[in-house]
Amino acid sequence: MSGLAGAAVATFLIEAIFKYIFGDFLGIKLLGEVGSSSGSMGGVIAAALVSINMGANPIYAVVAAASLKGMGILPGFFDGYLIGLAGPVLEKKLPKGIDIIGGALIIAPLSRLIAQASTPLVNSTLLNIGDVIRVAAEQSPFVMGFLLGGIIKIICTSPLSSMALTAMLNLKGLAMGIAGIASFGGAFTNGVVFKRLKIGDKGNVIAVMLEPLTQADLVTKNAVVIYFSDFIGGGIAGIVAAYFKIINNAPGTASPIPGLLAPFGFNSPKKVIIALLLAAIGGLIGGFVGTTIYMFIKRVREKRLSVKKYPIDNAV
Repeated sequence: MSGLAGAAVATFLIEAIFKYIFGDFLGIKLLGEVGSSSGSMGGVIAAALVSINMGANPIYAVVAAASLKGMGILPGFFDGYLIGLAGPVLEKKLPKGIDIIGGALIIAPLSRLIAQASTPLVNSTLLNIGDVIRVAAEQSPFVMGFLLGGIIKIICTSPLSSMALTAMLNLKGLAMGIAGIASFGGAFTNGVVFKRLKIGDKGNVIAVMLEPLTQADLVTKNAVVIYFSDFIGGGIAGIVAAYFKIINNAPGTASPIPGLLAPFGFNSPKKVIIALLLAAIGGLIGGFVGTTIYMFIKRVREKRLSVKKYPIDNAV
């Protein structure tokens, strides 16, 4: 999943920023070409990063990736996963000296075959789910803004990857706009939760706002209050995105920094700036509301436990 998330950043985010902002909007041809080139390499980069993360020989990983020209990021993900499983086995079975050449000759066509075979499965399942989410976001923008924004922010903060999930679903349009803005706004929710509950130090507060996955150990120890607050903060930020109709056609950019940058490639800068500011405020509100409710419940529980433990002292 981290390999898929990395591929989304290396391709979709670069495409969004360099092609749509620097290329189409600012008219810088070279940077536009950089974005277009990166955007066309989703399947290739996904196959390479996923298989390397799975433990495959880097040469095998690159050979598998090089055969996937023209393939999408999801077939590349499945291909990288299977090559990551098969690569180490193949490397052990082949005699030393011919393991690299022999493995490359076997993996290249096998990789292409896997990607081609998985494409219909991807199109009939995950992409259809993404289409349903996009249609729902268009038909009920505020409801989906709150629900999708809250859920995506929880996933963004959990050990899972919201970038990988939105890339797998190929989210685009308003749905991806909600996911990206919610990821950004919810970053302020996490900052408030860490600060008010004194989780970690200042470095941890900054780190969880920039990339929650770096603080996975602290998040899992305080999961209830963090996820509860994230649902509120991400939901409010999602409603903001729905209200301003923020479009994001760069799948896989559901993370605080990509969520901040990518919308500029598809919307007017003024509208995006206003939406980001309001989303940040919504994230702050979510953090304060969530932690306030949590601390109130905690005080009530502690009081009840105190009464049960020392009934005579409390009566006196």
